[in-house]
Amino acid sequence: MKVPSGLNSTDPGVPEALPRTLIRLREELGVERIDRLWIFPPVRKGRRESGLVAVSTFEEHDERRGMVTVSYKAEHTGKGVTVEPVLTHQGEAPPDRFPPVMSGTVRRAGDGAGEAREVDISASAERFEELMEEYDDVFIEAPERD
Repeated sequence: MKVPSGLNSTDPGVPEALPRTLIRLREELGVERIDRLWIFPPVRKGRRESGLVAVSTFEEHDERRGMVTVSYKAEHTGKGVTVEPVLTHQGEAPPDRFPPVMSGTVRRAGDGAGEAREVDISASAERFEELMEEYDDVFIEAPERD
């Protein structure tokens, strides 16, 4: 089987990238606003990685959800690890609109992009912590920000 460019399973990528991005997401939004996450498979090339997490957020009007995307770029260098997440507010929609949007994102990404992993958080700190427990503590320890 041919592995698409950027998705080489032998590329180590940056294992710290996703957990540090999730921590930043929690800091910026607060768990109480997170409805669900869609974690897209990262693109890895050597010791570089880029990825995307889409977030459905609870808004003032319960019948609608906000959509925030968190893209990140990460790299292992001789000086350490850099992880640069960027949060972008995309708008609001009824919650039933998000699953088809996520499927469309995968289709547009092309062959081999892989399905997003959907994680139901439902504003639960316990569910968010269960997700974080999937990562080794060494990858979660983020350096202090200025």
